[in-house]
Order: sequence, then C-alpha cells, then structure tokens
Amino acid sequence: MTVPDGPSTRAELARRGPNLPEAAIRVQAEAVAADLQAQRDQWRKGFTRRRVLAGAGAVGVASLANQVATTRVAFGAPSTTTRTLVVVFLRGGMDGLSVIVPRGDRNYLNARRDIAVQPGALLAGDDRFGLHPGLAPLAPFWEAGKMAAVHAVASPDASRSHFQAQDCLERGAASTAVHTGFLDRVLEQLGPGTTFRAVAEGSALPRSLVGGQSKLVLQGIREFDLRGGGGMRDKSLTALKALYTGVGNHPLGAQAAETLKSISTARKIAQSDYQSTAQWPGGGFADQLKDVARLIKAKVGLRVAAVDIGGWDMHTNIGGPDGGDMRNRLNELAGALGAFATDLGPALDETSIVTMSEFGRRVEANGNSGTDHGHGGLMMLLGGGMYGGKVHGRWPGLASGSLDQGDLAGANDYRDVITELLGARMGVKDWKKIFPGYTAKKIGIFR
Repeated sequence: MTVPDGPSTRAELARRGPNLPEAAIRVQAEAVAADLQAQRDQWRKGFTRRRVLAGAGAVGVASLANQVATTRVAFGAPSTTTRTLVVVFLRGGMDGLSVIVPRGDRNYLNARRDIAVQPGALLAGDDRFGLHPGLAPLAPFWEAGKMAAVHAVASPDASRSHFQAQDCLERGAASTAVHTGFLDRVLEQLGPGTTFRAVAEGSALPRSLVGGQSKLVLQGIREFDLRGGGGMRDKSLTALKALYTGVGNHPLGAQAAETLKSISTARKIAQSDYQSTAQWPGGGFADQLKDVARLIKAKVGLRVAAVDIGGWDMHTNIGGPDGGDMRNRLNELAGALGAFATDLGPALDETSIVTMSEFGRRVEANGNSGTDHGHGGLMMLLGGGMYGGKVHGRWPGLASGSLDQGDLAGANDYRDVITELLGARMGVKDWKKIFPGYTAKKIGIFR
C-alpha cells in the first residue's frame, strides 16, 4: 500500500510517529504526562486515602508477558454500564452489496452479471434486501430480531485509500488534530472499571483504541501472565508484591494490587473447563471471538472489545453464492459470529456487536470478477435492544443518477450508528465527546 507523500502527510507522520505503534506511544505518553500532573494537583489539594480508593477502580494498560507493563490511576465516576460493545473491523473494504443484497434490483443485476447473487439464492432479509448464503449461521438471529444492518454507510473521509479511510474512521474525525481513537474516547465516557474493561484481540493495538485510557492487547487469555520457568514466574510475582508494600496512601499501591489480582483472574479463566453450547469453527478470528465470549461470561467487567478480520479487498474472484472469495470469507465471519452469539446465550441481550469497514466497493464489477474501491459501505449489528430483522437508514438506490462517481452513495454516517448504539445501550449521552464537531442524527435502530 502506498501512502501519499505530500508535505502535510510528512508533517503529520512526523508529529504522530512514522507508524501506528510509535504514534500510539506518543499519544499514550501525552496522556500519562497529563495524568501525572493531575495526580500532583490532587495530592497538593489534600487527596485523602478515602478519595484515592474511591477513584482507583481501574487499572491502566497492563499488557504483560511480551508487552509493555504500565500502570495508570483512573479518577472519575463509576462506569455507566455493565454491557459490552464488541467492534469487529473488516479490513480491506468489504463489498456490502454482495453481503446484504438489494433483492431483485435490476441496476445491481445488470452491473454485476457474473458475480450477482440472484434473488432465489438469498436468505432471510426484509422486503428490499436478502442475506448472502454465506451468512447462513446468522440467519436465525436475523429472523429472531437479534440482527440488523445499515447500508450506504460512509465516514467523513471520501478517500478510496485504505490507509486514509481506516485512519479517519478509527479516529472518528476528519481533522488530524484529533489524536486519539474513538473507542478510547468511548472508554473515557464510560468511566473507570476493571483491568479487563477494554481488550483488543490480536498482536497490536488498533487505531480506534489509541489514547490514554486503560486497555489490554491480548493474544489469548492464556497469554495474560508473567512468564518464566524454574519458578521465575512466582519469584516475579513476589517481587512485584514487595515493590508496592508499605507505600501507604500512594494510589499506585492499590493499582499494583489490582494488577496482580487480574493475573490471578486470568489464570483461573484460562485454566477453567470452558463449557460452550456452540460449535466453534477453528481459526484465528474464531479463537479471538471465543476469547471475548469467555471474558463476557466470566463477568470480569469487559466493556469494549476490538477484533479485526482482514481479506476483504476483493479485486478478483468474488465468486457467486456457491463459491469464491466472498463466500469463503463470509463463511469464516458468519461461522464465528454465529458461534459467538450462540455461546453467549442470554448474555447476548447485554452485548452489542457491530461490524465496520473502511469503505464499500464500486457498483459495477471490474474485468477480473471482482470490484474496486468504492464509497458507501455496510454495517451489521448483532445483539439485544434493537429493531432487528431489517436494513435501517436511507437507501439512495443504484440508479445511475443516484451514484457517487459510480459508487453507492454514503447516505448514512457511521457516527450516527455508533452514537445511537452508545446512547441506547451503553449509557453514553455526551456523544460530542466521542465525535468532536459532529451533530448526530437518529436512525431508529435501537429501542
């Protein structure tokens, strides 16, 4: 992928760092510095032990083993919710028109003669749309009102560049003056919680979670531990306990104790005989979602989880309903999401899963049985508390006069979906803190 190299881009990269990990470190460092100053101010004003303990409910970034371990003190009101938001990022620009298909639309069928999904092959949907057969594991949830979708979704960024579109979407603002990711700002609004309140499954922190709020990067709950053979792990734990013994009223003493407690909690979860009613498929994405399900069912205070699945940049071989890259990728996505929803059981009503991708694809197929980068995309939602079984939002249609440079128009802003979800399900009311400068509009997805 080529990154534009104009003067503004070079200046932005120099300020943020030459890559995402270094940019994340810089944003984190700014937040830590601000917290330290706030702590000094609190102590100068007579911050008592009672007030310390009242505000010490959240442990900061505690990515142990192969990750950096730090501890930050969280001050503020208790968490606004006991529910969980799971964001699944479909990286590569998913072709939403192949996933939730406009049923019998002549413009769609004519533009995609070789790769169109014919009406007779579609699964449950509503009076306008049907589900690709690859979503079969999710069809029962759609019919039960536990799944919905929003079509023709876009972000403030009109770029067809993966890098720029993902960056804008995950920061939640068109202005590069906004440094943190939108999920980090969601955490700030949710208030403090446990060590496990925010988890990114994978090897790196996604851009949406970059910022000063506490979160974990996990490559499986089994990896959340101190490593070392020959008794080294226990010696390390003993040393960490001793390190903060007798620190009195210092807030880091309580934080260190909570971090050590979280290691014990993680071991118990990892070593427990996990009982699941779902038939989980194999593979990395399914394993990551299974990890999230274990954390939710263990009731360790998980509020926000982020999971990625790539492979959606299908310039070739999208295929039809019975085979091809789209069918294969949807089998993996829907198989894992279906198992996740089944595994949660009643807890699904207290969980909201949302999928998002940086952009959609062009309406007309290219010459390689694929589609190229477009604009309006698709968001799918799974969980409780919504008017399910239908496609929400404005549908601009696929007539030539309604297209945006040959693409499905971005008739719905993804921030409207997120703000409505956060308000109805997570108790977040100050959405301007999540998406600065944006005036949200209600779509009507959630009760």
